[in-house]
Amino acid sequence: METNNMKRYAFSFQGKGGDYFGVVVVNWLLTVITLGLYYPWAKERTLKYLYSHTNLEGDNFQFTGTGKEMFVGFIKVFGTFVALYAGIFIAAKTQNSVLMVIFIIVFYALLIGIIPFAIHGFYKYRMSRTSWRGVRFGYRGDRVTLVKIYFKDLLLSIVTLGLYGFWMTIDLRNYTLSNIKFGNAEFKYNAKGSEYFFLNLKGIFLTYITLGIYSFWFQRDILRFYLDHLTLNNGNEKVRFQSKLTPGDIFELTVINMLIIIFTLGIGYAFVEVRTLTKLFSNIEIVGNIDLDALKQTEAEYKNAFGDEALDAMDLSGII
Repeated sequence: METNNMKRYAFSFQGKGGDYFGVVVVNWLLTVITLGLYYPWAKERTLKYLYSHTNLEGDNFQFTGTGKEMFVGFIKVFGTFVALYAGIFIAAKTQNSVLMVIFIIVFYALLIGIIPFAIHGFYKYRMSRTSWRGVRFGYRGDRVTLVKIYFKDLLLSIVTLGLYGFWMTIDLRNYTLSNIKFGNAEFKYNAKGSEYFFLNLKGIFLTYITLGIYSFWFQRDILRFYLDHLTLNNGNEKVRFQSKLTPGDIFELTVINMLIIIFTLGIGYAFVEVRTLTKLFSNIEIVGNIDLDALKQTEAEYKNAFGDEALDAMDLSGII
């Protein structure tokens, strides 16, 4: 892709471990004191710190979401789970085994069924609340289409005893990431489930027979796979992404981070996260010919944070 009109875009994370440690400690204390109610505001402070220290071409990203918006989403998610657990508890108290089974089935059905709605809501909210140089990101995906993809792939994953899960992961990424807008530019993600399957098959097999040594090459390959299929497009102009992280980089990062966590009894978590983001972002190469100064605002605001909080509550952020 190296031609005369191509350029490399400067991208980095410039946070400091000490500063982020202060954010983490205050968030933890206030969350404990308020019995968890401060969590949405803690999340706001965390995201605003991380975004504001992520730099592209000399300017930082901004997260404009608020703790109040996420608190409303938090309450909706909390209320949903409380209602489900209450139903199971009532059924258990009545010692009605049939009712108990029904509530458990409904609980897990809703838990599985809510995931595509949460993914859709997450992207709608998080993208709308992300901006750079005043230009918002946006998500144009259709909820019904995403739900259809999710349940079709879920059924195939069940039938194949989980094997189709690799294709499901890629189908979801292809759809969601290809519907993200950055002003008047749009992202495209085009990967194949078969490639992802064989990449994981090779990685798992070689990691096993090398007693874990190959895991650093495996992580390198996964990062490259995720980024190599992602592009940002604006008409005939395009930007490509690539990870330059080496197995040695991942080994050093893993070992040092583990030592920090062990010798600080977990207190050094903030420093570990900053080290990881700094290393990861400094090794992402962004090359293309899009004039970022020409990007225009096209996306509307979206304030419903239910999906964001739902994925958080179910600890499913890894699937997006």
